[in-house]
Amino acid sequence: MSETSPTSGQLPIARRGLLLVLSSPSGAGKTTLAGRLTEADPCLSMSVSVTTRAPRQGEVDGKDYIFIDQPEFERRKQAGDLLEWAQVHGNFYATPRAPVLSALARGRDMLFDIDWQGARQLKAEAAADMVGVFILPPDGATLERRLKTRAQDSQAVVSRRLAAAASEIAHWRDYDYVIVNADLEASLAGLRAILAAERLKRARQTGLESFVARVLSEL
Repeated sequence: MSETSPTSGQLPIARRGLLLVLSSPSGAGKTTLAGRLTEADPCLSMSVSVTTRAPRQGEVDGKDYIFIDQPEFERRKQAGDLLEWAQVHGNFYATPRAPVLSALARGRDMLFDIDWQGARQLKAEAAADMVGVFILPPDGATLERRLKTRAQDSQAVVSRRLAAAASEIAHWRDYDYVIVNADLEASLAGLRAILAAERLKRARQTGLESFVARVLSEL
């Protein structure tokens, strides 16, 4: 039996979960938006990716990412344990399959902070469950400034991310929604509106048949 999660005052009706995917070039603000969105919505859980890159300062294994080495990544990939995977800036990232499928069946929504490669694979695996949102920066100068002020990466890494931004942005047409992140609060409001609307789609509300039947029987 899937969980229920009322939206905007709606009576709780059993539904299937959804996969909300956020993608963007580095520095466009998707990680900040993802954090704010999950904080504001108890029915939304962040998907924790596995990665072969080293932890950044302040990152916690098992919370921010599951940090593994290259041989372990290959083992999981060959075993079919990964729902999607991609190589980004020389490192591998992937989504574990089992927890995502379990969440969908239970009516839980999962949020993904992944790039266009991962989003494309995820769509191939679960197109009916996925909602894609691409986050754009307001302009190139803002993107560069955000990357430099993060103070988490070396100048060489910042330069590499800027060089890759054009290639990443070229995939914006692959997504269902696009948000230009000029104002964080406005962008967050847009994301919450998208999530509310997608939860109310008839096909996702698996309990509607029985609910409507009960209403009709009471007339």
